[in-house]
Amino acid sequence: MDIQTLTFIIVGLTFALYIGIAIWSRAGSTNDFYVASGGVHPVANGMATAADWMSAASFISMAGIVAFAGYDGSVYLMGWTGGYVLLAMCLAPYLRKFGKFTVPDFIGDRYYSQTARTIAVLCAILISFTYIAGQMRGVGVVFSRFLEVDIATGVIIGAIIVFFYTVLGGMKGITYTQVAQYVVLMFAYVVPAVFISLMMTDHFLPQTGFGATIAEGVPGEGSYLLERLDGLSKELGFAAYTEGVRSKIDVFFITAALMVGTAGLPHVIVRFFTVPKVRDARRSAFWALTFISIVYLTAPAIASFAKVNIFNTVNGPDLQGVEYENAPSWVKNWEKTGLITWEDKNEDGKMFYSGDERNEMTIDRDIMVLANPEIADLPAWVVALVAAGGVAAALSTSAGLLLVISTSVSHDLLKRNLMPNITDKKELLYARVAAATAIIISVYFGIYPPGFVAQVVAFAFGLAAASFFPAIILGIFHKRMNRQGAVAGMVVGILFTFCYIVFFKFVSPELNTPEYWLFGISPEGIGTLGMIINFVVATIVHKATGDAPEDIQELVESIRYPKGSGEAQSH
Repeated sequence: MDIQTLTFIIVGLTFALYIGIAIWSRAGSTNDFYVASGGVHPVANGMATAADWMSAASFISMAGIVAFAGYDGSVYLMGWTGGYVLLAMCLAPYLRKFGKFTVPDFIGDRYYSQTARTIAVLCAILISFTYIAGQMRGVGVVFSRFLEVDIATGVIIGAIIVFFYTVLGGMKGITYTQVAQYVVLMFAYVVPAVFISLMMTDHFLPQTGFGATIAEGVPGEGSYLLERLDGLSKELGFAAYTEGVRSKIDVFFITAALMVGTAGLPHVIVRFFTVPKVRDARRSAFWALTFISIVYLTAPAIASFAKVNIFNTVNGPDLQGVEYENAPSWVKNWEKTGLITWEDKNEDGKMFYSGDERNEMTIDRDIMVLANPEIADLPAWVVALVAAGGVAAALSTSAGLLLVISTSVSHDLLKRNLMPNITDKKELLYARVAAATAIIISVYFGIYPPGFVAQVVAFAFGLAAASFFPAIILGIFHKRMNRQGAVAGMVVGILFTFCYIVFFKFVSPELNTPEYWLFGISPEGIGTLGMIINFVVATIVHKATGDAPEDIQELVESIRYPKGSGEAQSH
């Protein structure tokens, strides 16, 4: 059976499974829709959180960015993993103790301010739309290759699927759908890596394979894989794979932005309201980190295998180039999507891929994981499984983000602010209407994204780091922090970060080089500076305007000791 048919069958079966779960777990109340009635087991919640977390950026683009950036790409692995440790230690149990549905709900009540709530809603929506653009782009990349449609059509197909089970099932449907999606994407990520590791190094574990010697019969046999990759990279005009080119300060700021951004992402935080007890919030974070590590620890191996195989198959074992007429099938397949292009500059009829003036090809980094099984000439069912995993990763996170947008509008903006007297039924209706509106907007950003998947997502982390993280940390650990300080910090932090990113990415992209960056910090890392500015502004304004009221300080004291809590409350 060919790849196309197998892909239709496997992806179709996973879609049927997701939709079936959504119908089975249909939300009947706002409590079901927002937090799955707070009854999810910690292991299931950890698995769902892992699926929610391992978006298209993790599944599709992370190994790609490591493959292209080498050592510098490790910031994504360190930042995204370390963020969960921060989340488990500093945020999850306290927010669960507080017992509100959403982050804006916490900020609004903790800072006794509808203005703070409204600003938090706007921040949540901005962050979520920035994040969801990367997910929709990921869906389009997957479908453009494996369903043989253009990226725009692929985005629309994915949007229809995710809209169906988000609007129907809410958090309850999303949670159990994401458990299934995690299983799919985990196998889709790990199985090809095991195959390729055995083929290239005779090691079963990819994590040891990419540090081992190359197997007999493979180009470069007998040498260490990473030494071979470094040698090929230098010979072809790229930076050595194991050496970084970013400055240490930029690496630090990007890693920190990804870490604190993780702890401030609204679609991740809301997952800790779905468990019965405060203790279960910590357990959920532990299980989430465990499930995430299975994939994250495999990414460097996938990146290394893919880069070596690309050099070998495009440039040939002798690095003289391969005749285009004899190009491997994966090149021709991905050319149809426009994500690989070839221009015969020297008119010799041969492809050549390099990092200097000899280069004749462009290879989109977002295809690395998806194309990896084809590059390694693995069985067709493995290729189809990877397609299903890529779709699962993108759809799972898209669903969580849509839920954040819909609840931010219906619950935080309408129910808790503009329309406090609406019924439970009306609130649920408004949530679904908001999700429908959000999906339409996200389709546009998916078709016209402001960068490759992981880069777009990195901007969302920067915005979360600069806005939510300081407000939540101060709200938990600084009982005297008042509303004026929190509001001022959030506004200044997110405006600074947003303007910096927009300037270098859209207004003057030609200036997006280290010599023009503030303190040598790239747009991907500026969220850390935005966070620092947020803390400083909040502290200064607090000192000038006095302490929070006594009842608020007592409330903070009560959540500082997370022993026992009731169900998540809507008011």
